Amino acid sequence: MEEKRSRNFIEERIEEDIRNNKNDGKVITRFPPEPNGYLHIGHAKSICLNFGLAETYNGRCHLRLDDTNPTKEETEYVDSIQEDIKWLGFDWQDHIYYASDYFEYIYECAVVLIKKGLAYVDSLSAEEIRKFRGTLKEAGKESPFRNRPVEENLELFEKMKNGEFKEGEAVLRAKIDMSSGNICMRDPVIYRIQFSHHHRTGDKWCIYPMYDFTHCLSDSTEGITHSICTLEFENNRALYDWVLENVGTEHRPQQIEFARLNLNYTVMSKRILLQLVKENHVSGWDDPRMPTICGIRRRGYTPESIRDFAVKIGVAKADNVVDMAFLEHCLRNDLNKKANRVMAVLEPVKVIIDNYPDGKVEYFKAVNNPEDENSDSREIPFSKELYIERSDFMEDAPSKFFRLAPGREVRFKFAYYLTCTSIEKNASGEISVIHCTYDPATTGGWSEDGRKVKGTIHWVSAAHALKAEIRLYDRLFTKENPGNVEEGKTFLDYLNPDSLKVINNALVEPSLKNSNPGDIFQFERTGYFCADNREFSGNNLVFNRSVSLKDSWSKIENKN
Repeated sequence: MEEKRSRNFIEERIEEDIRNNKNDGKVITRFPPEPNGYLHIGHAKSICLNFGLAETYNGRCHLRLDDTNPTKEETEYVDSIQEDIKWLGFDWQDHIYYASDYFEYIYECAVVLIKKGLAYVDSLSAEEIRKFRGTLKEAGKESPFRNRPVEENLELFEKMKNGEFKEGEAVLRAKIDMSSGNICMRDPVIYRIQFSHHHRTGDKWCIYPMYDFTHCLSDSTEGITHSICTLEFENNRALYDWVLENVGTEHRPQQIEFARLNLNYTVMSKRILLQLVKENHVSGWDDPRMPTICGIRRRGYTPESIRDFAVKIGVAKADNVVDMAFLEHCLRNDLNKKANRVMAVLEPVKVIIDNYPDGKVEYFKAVNNPEDENSDSREIPFSKELYIERSDFMEDAPSKFFRLAPGREVRFKFAYYLTCTSIEKNASGEISVIHCTYDPATTGGWSEDGRKVKGTIHWVSAAHALKAEIRLYDRLFTKENPGNVEEGKTFLDYLNPDSLKVINNALVEPSLKNSNPGDIFQFERTGYFCADNREFSGNNLVFNRSVSLKDSWSKIENKN
């Protein structure tokens, strides 16, 4: 049964609008990413919120690519954004738009403001504009070019458009209030010059509108009813409304802000993520340690687990930090229901069953997923020589060690009870072979005489096991808040040197040869692992650890 939850403040606002028949009862949201990088888990929250609200209230959600900065935008990013949204399970249908679709209209809106005396061409440098803007405690200073006549501003703006100025020589600013307590309203720049090739418009334009000018006009043009933004745009709402009012748009969307997602032990800055990629601190945007959607997908996260996470963390008005362990908890909850259990030995040591017939092979039936009542089963080969985890044997074991040790009997899952009789060591003193005997009366892993053993371990048949590469991923950073940098350091000083451990000599059961890239399994007693979606093949078994089995959050939830 679906969990009941209280409505968040955005839902309450929308429902009030519907009751009042505002916007004729329509709900139209949008997700407006900049195509200057790959989307991350923070964007996933916004995607789930915007598309989810549209679904809840029988509306629609637009995908709009905010492509107003051609120096940082690439078609690669546009494609990846669409792929990520579809992977999460959402569909914009035919409602995909680009800010560049509206460049002519936005230019005309700028001309409207100039004609009204509400915008002017400023010839101050970027540094001078910053100095003139003032601070939170001091009012700004008016530019000496602020009171240029309308006709002169129209002429200069036309020259900007025609490429007659160099970059930085002129900008168009809104003429609002240099003494405003809201710095966003102190004559913000709304157009700048950039001689850059645009991925859609080519070289048609050399002036590009700023985000704050573009966003509200795009929303209005598309008939967006609820423009849902993160909290850093709260101060910009006054400018959003000012532009729409003074341009005189017919439709006025409502901007609503919510707290963005912050996760510990990672970063959400596109600039920092790009630096990690360019400087080869990670293998790419889809490195499974990255918080990008393509990265967590490659690691084995499911769209259902991300959507569940987005719902459970809720929508707040104040910033907070979510524990990475909670995201992992949501993944375990989902995978526990759907991931097949398989045998995999990461650090193998050989077991020889001295009283088992030479050359004999038995096949034991194993349920693929005991949590799924409709789960089928598979057959696992068992033979005289096996491999177990090295950590499942201890030569001088304490009384509470319930795995294999000299003289102790344990259950080999699905197969037999085995007792260790002796061991062999190599020249360096490391255990190389464990000798055991088995009890034929315990077939299937259960004793006919009713005796019980406390330990059950997993194994693979030496003759049938396949070699695999296992990648164990951990936190990318050692510091809980890597963005909070200590004096004399950078965020790079907090990179976790143990964030990736590669095991090349792991052994897995033969059924995994038939897996497909992206398939997810629970390795018995070890964790959840995903067949790498880039490098896995039947001849190259590469598995990424998605998450371990240990889950502290489930204990917290059960207490509550």
